[in-house]
Amino acid sequence: MKKDYSELQQKFGNHLKTIREKQNISLRELAAKCDLDHSKIGKIENGQTNLQLSTIFELAKGLGINPKELIDF
Repeated sequence: MKKDYSELQQKFGNHLKTIREKQNISLRELAAKCDLDHSKIGKIENGQTNLQLSTIFELAKGLGINPKELIDF
């Protein structure tokens, strides 16, 4: 049976968006700072995708934070 992670994805996305907005970084600016497309980041923030560990590290690199900060919500 496949687990439903939609609530967790939504919480992670909201947390990511909060961090990004506190740094006054647009989706496109964040995408330019890491190896991700801005549309993918938008889907993550909207809880529409289950992301990989490597994506968390890319996002953290782009935001200039420790990856732990992204998953500590």
